[in-house]
Amino acid sequence: MNIHDILQNPDEHERFGVYLDELRQVADPDEVDLVGRVLTDPDRTMAQSAVLRHLDRRAAGLYPGSAYEGWAQMMTRATVGHPFLAQRLREWSLFRAVALKLPWQPDDLLASSNWLQLKTAAGTNTEAIEILAEAGRTKRIRHTARTGLNHRSSN
Repeated sequence: MNIHDILQNPDEHERFGVYLDELRQVADPDEVDLVGRVLTDPDRTMAQSAVLRHLDRRAAGLYPGSAYEGWAQMMTRATVGHPFLAQRLREWSLFRAVALKLPWQPDDLLASSNWLQLKTAAGTNTEAIEILAEAGRTKRIRHTARTGLNHRSSN
Protein backbone atom coordinates (compact mmCIF):
# COMPACT_ATOMS: atom_id res chain seq x y z
CA MET A 1 0.00 0.00 0.00
CA ASN A 2 1.34 3.44 -0.79
CA ILE A 3 1.07 6.56 1.36
CA HIS A 4 -1.29 8.25 -1.10
CA ASP A 5 -3.79 5.39 -0.65
CA ILE A 6 -3.45 5.58 3.13
CA LEU A 7 -4.05 9.34 3.13
CA GLN A 8 -7.32 8.83 1.27
CA ASN A 9 -8.76 7.18 4.39
CA PRO A 10 -10.44 9.90 6.47
CA ASP A 11 -10.26 7.87 9.71
CA GLU A 12 -7.02 8.73 11.51
CA HIS A 13 -7.32 5.62 13.71
CA GLU A 14 -7.28 3.38 10.68
CA ARG A 15 -4.41 5.33 9.13
CA PHE A 16 -2.52 5.01 12.42
CA GLY A 17 -2.91 1.22 12.36
CA VAL A 18 -1.85 1.01 8.72
CA TYR A 19 1.18 3.20 9.42
CA LEU A 20 2.21 0.96 12.30
CA ASP A 21 1.90 -2.12 10.09
CA GLU A 22 3.88 -0.47 7.30
CA LEU A 23 6.60 0.70 9.70
CA ARG A 24 6.82 -2.75 11.27
CA GLN A 25 7.39 -4.37 7.87
CA VAL A 26 9.60 -1.78 6.18
CA ALA A 27 12.96 -2.92 4.85
CA ASP A 28 15.94 -1.11 6.34
CA PRO A 29 16.84 0.76 3.10
CA ASP A 30 13.28 2.13 2.84
CA GLU A 31 12.81 3.06 6.51
CA VAL A 32 13.93 6.70 6.33
CA ASP A 33 11.71 7.38 3.33
CA LEU A 34 8.68 5.75 4.96
CA VAL A 35 9.17 7.66 8.22
CA GLY A 36 9.38 10.89 6.25
CA ARG A 37 6.23 10.06 4.32
CA VAL A 38 4.28 9.14 7.46
CA LEU A 39 5.26 12.49 8.93
CA THR A 40 3.53 14.25 6.03
CA ASP A 41 0.12 13.08 7.24
CA PRO A 42 -2.15 16.08 7.88
CA ASP A 43 -2.87 14.76 11.38
CA ARG A 44 0.54 15.69 12.73
CA THR A 45 -0.08 14.34 16.23
CA MET A 46 -1.20 10.93 14.97
CA ALA A 47 1.69 10.70 12.51
CA GLN A 48 4.25 11.58 15.20
CA SER A 49 2.67 9.02 17.52
CA ALA A 50 3.03 6.28 14.89
CA VAL A 51 6.65 7.25 14.24
CA LEU A 52 7.35 7.45 17.98
CA ARG A 53 6.14 3.88 18.46
CA HIS A 54 8.33 2.82 15.57
CA LEU A 55 11.39 4.62 16.96
CA ASP A 56 10.87 3.08 20.40
CA ARG A 57 10.45 -0.42 18.95
CA ARG A 58 13.49 -0.16 16.71
CA ALA A 59 15.72 1.56 19.27
CA ALA A 60 14.87 -1.07 21.90
CA GLY A 61 16.16 -3.74 19.56
CA LEU A 62 19.14 -1.86 18.19
CA TYR A 63 20.62 0.07 21.14
CA PRO A 64 22.89 -2.74 22.42
CA GLY A 65 24.62 -3.18 19.06
CA SER A 66 26.83 -1.17 16.76
CA ALA A 67 24.06 -0.69 14.17
CA TYR A 68 22.29 1.71 16.53
CA GLU A 69 24.51 4.72 15.84
CA GLY A 70 24.01 4.73 12.07
CA TRP A 71 20.31 4.08 12.46
CA ALA A 72 19.93 6.90 14.99
CA GLN A 73 21.73 9.33 12.66
CA MET A 74 19.42 8.38 9.78
CA MET A 75 16.32 8.71 11.95
CA THR A 76 17.51 12.07 13.25
CA ARG A 77 17.66 13.33 9.67
CA ALA A 78 14.23 11.81 8.93
CA THR A 79 12.63 13.55 11.91
CA VAL A 80 14.03 17.06 11.36
CA GLY A 81 11.31 19.54 12.18
CA HIS A 82 9.75 17.26 14.79
CA PRO A 83 11.34 18.31 18.10
CA PHE A 84 9.64 15.65 20.24
CA LEU A 85 10.87 12.83 17.99
CA ALA A 86 14.37 14.31 17.88
CA GLN A 87 14.35 14.53 21.68
CA ARG A 88 13.31 10.88 21.97
CA LEU A 89 16.17 9.84 19.72
CA ARG A 90 18.62 11.85 21.85
CA GLU A 91 17.22 10.17 24.94
CA TRP A 92 17.58 6.72 23.41
CA SER A 93 21.22 7.59 22.75
CA LEU A 94 21.65 8.66 26.37
CA PHE A 95 19.90 5.49 27.55
CA ARG A 96 22.29 3.49 25.37
CA ALA A 97 25.30 5.26 26.87
CA VAL A 98 24.07 4.64 30.42
CA ALA A 99 23.08 1.02 29.79
CA LEU A 100 26.31 0.12 27.99
CA LYS A 101 28.45 2.10 30.44
CA LEU A 102 29.70 4.45 27.73
CA PRO A 103 30.55 8.06 28.65
CA TRP A 104 27.54 10.11 29.79
CA GLN A 105 26.88 13.11 32.00
CA PRO A 106 24.70 12.99 35.14
CA ASP A 107 23.30 16.46 34.33
CA ASP A 108 22.02 15.13 31.00
CA LEU A 109 20.19 12.34 32.80
CA LEU A 110 18.73 14.73 35.37
CA ALA A 111 17.54 17.07 32.60
CA SER A 112 15.93 14.23 30.65
CA SER A 113 12.24 13.37 30.44
CA ASN A 114 10.30 11.36 32.96
CA TRP A 115 10.21 8.58 30.35
CA LEU A 116 13.98 8.26 30.23
CA GLN A 117 14.50 8.71 33.96
CA LEU A 118 11.97 5.98 34.74
CA LYS A 119 13.45 3.64 32.12
CA THR A 120 16.93 4.25 33.52
CA ALA A 121 15.79 3.89 37.15
CA ALA A 122 14.56 0.40 36.28
CA GLY A 123 17.85 -0.45 34.54
CA THR A 124 21.14 -1.90 35.65
CA ASN A 125 23.61 1.01 35.85
CA THR A 126 24.13 1.48 39.59
CA GLU A 127 25.62 4.96 39.23
CA ALA A 128 22.62 6.20 37.24
CA ILE A 129 20.17 4.52 39.60
CA GLU A 130 21.83 6.14 42.62
CA ILE A 131 21.59 9.56 40.97
CA LEU A 132 17.92 9.04 40.20
CA ALA A 133 17.16 7.67 43.68
CA GLU A 134 18.46 10.93 45.09
CA ALA A 135 17.41 13.50 42.49
CA GLY A 136 14.99 11.93 40.03
CA ARG A 137 12.31 14.31 38.81
CA THR A 138 9.28 12.54 40.29
CA LYS A 139 8.43 10.54 43.37
CA ARG A 140 7.77 7.51 41.15
CA ILE A 141 11.23 7.75 39.56
CA ARG A 142 12.97 8.12 42.93
CA HIS A 143 10.93 5.20 44.34
CA THR A 144 11.71 2.96 41.36
CA ALA A 145 15.41 3.74 41.68
CA ARG A 146 15.45 3.15 45.46
CA THR A 147 13.59 -0.12 45.05
CA GLY A 148 16.17 -1.23 42.50
CA LEU A 149 19.02 -0.29 44.82
CA ASN A 150 17.42 -2.05 47.78
CA HIS A 151 16.86 -5.16 45.69
CA ARG A 152 20.52 -5.16 44.68
CA SER A 153 21.77 -4.75 48.25
CA SER A 154 19.60 -7.61 49.50
CA ASN A 155 21.06 -10.06 46.95
